[in-house]
Amino acid sequence: MGAGRTDTGVHAKEMFAHFDFEPSFDIPNLIHKLNSYLPKDIVVYTIIPVHPEAHCRFDALKRTYEYHIHSLKDPFLHDLSWYFHQQLDLDLMNEAAKLLFKHTDFQCFSKVNTDVNTFDCTIFEANWKQENNCLVFTISANRFLRNMVRAIVGTLVNVGLHKITLVDFNAIIESKSRDKAGFSVPAHGLYLTEIEYDYITK
Repeated sequence: MGAGRTDTGVHAKEMFAHFDFEPSFDIPNLIHKLNSYLPKDIVVYTIIPVHPEAHCRFDALKRTYEYHIHSLKDPFLHDLSWYFHQQLDLDLMNEAAKLLFKHTDFQCFSKVNTDVNTFDCTIFEANWKQENNCLVFTISANRFLRNMVRAIVGTLVNVGLHKITLVDFNAIIESKSRDKAGFSVPAHGLYLTEIEYDYITK
């Protein structure tokens, strides 16, 4: 059982999965064997014994994502960051990101016809930072809807391009309409970077 699912092309710097197994086993040896079978873009770093009822998906307290944008063409970032050469207003995008904390219903950023009981999410962190020629958006929440981060970033990019105002951004959230929100940015710029549990100490 995996901790969640992401769109094709999204990266994960950290991911958890759980399995039930009663007999004891040699953890370092199993890690070595697993990595010998796994494809080159997946690696197991550790195996952590937890209580029998632990569930990697439903017990997660917080998930953190990053979205990476680079403004100068770089062949080494082709599949790892979104190349977007237009000038973005970083300060205005951060002002818009602060508006996310005022809301809990993010239906406007969710894929339509998705099978969820609620569109409510609690945002813990949302900000943009400049790192050399790259912009990195970090967002943390107790849960995320399908396509939510990519839709938020696309709408914030429209703010950064001065296509919509802060008032517009807030109105989009209150509308609960995916049609009013911005485009979904490419998947290859998105990273799942951290998942937190109360029974795992890092």
